[in-house]
Amino acid sequence: MRSQHWFDAVQKCQHKGEAYALVTVLGCTGSTPRDQSSKMVITGEKTYDTIGGGHLEFVVTNKARELLVANTDSQQIDHFPLGASLGQCCGGSATVLIETFAACDFQVAVFGAGHVAKALMNILSGLPCKVSWVDSRAELFPAETAANINAIVSDDPTYEMENLPAGANVLILTHNHQLDYELTEAALKHPGLNHIGLIGSDTKAQRFIRRLEAREFSQGDIQRVICPVGLSAVPGKLPMEVAVSIAGELIALQHQNEDQLDNKQIDKKQRGLSWKNIKQELTNDQRSVDTTGTGASLKLSD
Repeated sequence: MRSQHWFDAVQKCQHKGEAYALVTVLGCTGSTPRDQSSKMVITGEKTYDTIGGGHLEFVVTNKARELLVANTDSQQIDHFPLGASLGQCCGGSATVLIETFAACDFQVAVFGAGHVAKALMNILSGLPCKVSWVDSRAELFPAETAANINAIVSDDPTYEMENLPAGANVLILTHNHQLDYELTEAALKHPGLNHIGLIGSDTKAQRFIRRLEAREFSQGDIQRVICPVGLSAVPGKLPMEVAVSIAGELIALQHQNEDQLDNKQIDKKQRGLSWKNIKQELTNDQRSVDTTGTGASLKLSD
């Protein structure tokens, strides 16, 4: 995949919601495979572009993938004497910045490919979320979908439900009430779903409640199913109106989850490296810090 430029790979990973590392050569001395500002992108399985190949790129790729396992945003600077530590014949040295970007935590699984689901995809394709779109009827899927939407043709949608990642938001929008019920049961048995939305009327909701009670699901479990799904403040029966209502509910839930996560952070004032620490780490010569304009600039290279 080296033919793809690093900036195209960044866009692709962002659209897909995939975790990736952006590697930049900050500086180099002597003979090196590539010069400063060279970049590459590394994912769990692929690499895009190059910082010169050889042992340097091999070691950097492994370091990046170790950082990606944590699935958090991070920055790390590494310095490599190419001859002494890596055994490369170049003999120079390179300083490399590895920035990791976590995978999207806004996961949506949509079961059904009818009119409402298709309208919903027009909205979800423009949101920072990762979508699994499941139906048994291949002919209902469009020829192409957005980068963040994965169309899955499955004869057993309940199997797809069982294998969803923890924290996923589920929308059950199929054409078949019995399939809707089976998917609802499977969703309630899943140990870690964030949201279960079911399309339908109040009458359908009451019928499903009675069936679930007969299967001895607890009231707490049954109340996890939101039916009718969507915001009650957004009325309308047209597919796009229903889709907007459902999308609005998902967006509100996602922001609520992010707010709860922010409240758990010990120090919300400081994120990443402080300006003071950056200056101390990178230079002891305060004349290299320019404060004549707005803010302050630290010159890293001549």
